[in-house]
Amino acid sequence: MHITGAMLIGQTDVTGTEAVFQAVDPATGAALDPGYAGGTPSHVDAAARLADAAFASYRATPPAQRAAFLREIGSQIMALGDTLIERAMAETGLPRPRLEGERGRTVNQLNLFAAVVEAGGWHGARIDHAQPERKPMPRSDIRMRHIPIGPVAVFGASNFPLAFSVAGGDTASALAAGSPVIVKGHPAHPGTSELVGRAIRAAVQAQGLHEGVFSLVFGVGNDIGQALVTHPLIKAVGFTGSRTGGLALMRAAAARPEPIPVFAEMSSTNPVFLMPAALKARAAAIAGGFVTSLVGSAGQLCTNPGLVIGIASPELDTFIAAAREGVAGSGASTMLTAGIHQAYEDGVRRLTGLSEVEVLTRGNPSDAPNQCQAALLACSAEAFIRDPQSLGHEVFGASSLVVRCADEAQMLDVARVLEGQLTATLQLEAGQDADLVSALLPILELKAGRILANGFPTGVEVCHAMVHGGPFPATSDARSTSVGTLAIQRFLRPVAYQDIPDSHLPEPVQAANPWNVPRMENR
Repeated sequence: MHITGAMLIGQTDVTGTEAVFQAVDPATGAALDPGYAGGTPSHVDAAARLADAAFASYRATPPAQRAAFLREIGSQIMALGDTLIERAMAETGLPRPRLEGERGRTVNQLNLFAAVVEAGGWHGARIDHAQPERKPMPRSDIRMRHIPIGPVAVFGASNFPLAFSVAGGDTASALAAGSPVIVKGHPAHPGTSELVGRAIRAAVQAQGLHEGVFSLVFGVGNDIGQALVTHPLIKAVGFTGSRTGGLALMRAAAARPEPIPVFAEMSSTNPVFLMPAALKARAAAIAGGFVTSLVGSAGQLCTNPGLVIGIASPELDTFIAAAREGVAGSGASTMLTAGIHQAYEDGVRRLTGLSEVEVLTRGNPSDAPNQCQAALLACSAEAFIRDPQSLGHEVFGASSLVVRCADEAQMLDVARVLEGQLTATLQLEAGQDADLVSALLPILELKAGRILANGFPTGVEVCHAMVHGGPFPATSDARSTSVGTLAIQRFLRPVAYQDIPDSHLPEPVQAANPWNVPRMENR
């Protein structure tokens, strides 16, 4: 497949008419051909009308066909070979092993959703049979299943050009649910996006589906994104990005004549709580794992450990000394874009400008463009509790703030003032830290979507039990996840059928259960 600079509206290549932009190699600052002309609201309208036209036939696809389509997307992505990896490397500055791993994750989650579609549990089928003899009132026959919500708009993420972008988790889960998808490709990696978009389009054609099942549009600025979110045929939005961007989309969606849900993953500092016995047993080892987690991918991960909370002690001092040594010895690494690098520098500068914050160390500098120089900072628990908004605000990149607590009670107070988080981590010794862990867990359950022990939050497994979500501002809806098979629920809604003749019922709730889906009956 070739990169042309075109938008993909159904099966048609379309050249935009707005300002032309190019990807930029963040490691060199060199612009990459081709140029991409941005789309307009009329292009969004064409894509949305196609998606709406495709919805009836696509949502009616039997499980085998929809699963085959998802697997075909994965096969088409793999068929791109080095063309995809090399373009993604040029557009993001990410190394080959990271991108090859991300490609594998992207294909694996498509295959996982294919298996989910076939298994059928996502229908949530429930049947309460009629009870005509019930007293004092008879009961009707009532059956329920989930149906797809309608065409979905997905915004590609900057930091995962494959796994959270054109064919990423939002797209895979929406397609699995039976919803056509329109993706707004991220302007930092349009070539990568176009290649993956062409792979999806090839899969649409290979499976004989309506061309409106997938479209890809481009544009810089906010206009095309606003046009997508406010288009009356779009029924839900998937977004991964900044808090500012997510809030803007939420406002636009809420202001529509028909408000729609925006499932936005936005902001998290992912606190790591250091239990006293764990520090006594392995302070230096914990510090080593922390530094590896912090500086990997220049810290450009939504689960990066941006807060570390411990109780003042010689063991905490040992942790800090080891972490300081590790960060000081870390090399600078290329950030995804000049804008992300500038935001990182501004965020670190804002924190270090606060009188309450101590700079423990910085990583090695570099004269190359867009280099992340890691930052390790510290403050007291008293300062953090007074101003958790300023001190606990995410800095996207390899920056972390150590919060020194006077005692266990103060550690609990810090936990209570935290914003909503994607993750919270406990470094603990089983049994020895039991009382403090037992006190922290009920607090952290209300603060985070995933709580983990004796690991670090970077690295999100794609599986049935995973939750990659959390209370605001980690996400816009704490009831959902953007990773794992539960993500399909975002793009479904329940429908009940009361006394509908069996011949007119959809397959999941027919008496014969022709799709053999799991069902709850007369419970």
